[in-house]
Amino acid sequence: MPAPATGRFLSAVHHFPLRIYFEDTDLSGLVYHANYLRYMERARSDMLRIAGIDQRGEHEGGSGVYAVTDLQIRYRRPARLDDDLMVVSRVVDVRAASCAIHQSVMRGDEELTDATITVAWLTPQGRPQRQPRAWTDIYTRLCQGEDIHP
Repeated sequence: MPAPATGRFLSAVHHFPLRIYFEDTDLSGLVYHANYLRYMERARSDMLRIAGIDQRGEHEGGSGVYAVTDLQIRYRRPARLDDDLMVVSRVVDVRAASCAIHQSVMRGDEELTDATITVAWLTPQGRPQRQPRAWTDIYTRLCQGEDIHP
């Protein structure tokens, strides 16, 4: 049985493939703007999973959860039905309680949308706290361009 697409790291950059389906488009036949955020979320989640960051385990253990604290996005060109896209993600900043990830949605060599998303690690009560040290180490390695081999 085939496994779901997870993308892969090339050097320290995660590449997540996706295809545009009819459900992704709006009345104009273009991808609805909010769907780009969904694509980026899927790519980030898979990037973290592949890198060895177990968000679900930490959440279920009561340690905390990530929350988006800042989002800067630019829409450059639209995607359309049946387009094959790639979400390219790279860690650009690491702090004790947060990290920032830059993501581009690409159609071949053409950048359609790009965003920088900052997430903070929060306690179950919603207060910022330090991320697990092992995670900060992973993010730092990725930010420095080191290859990740979980």
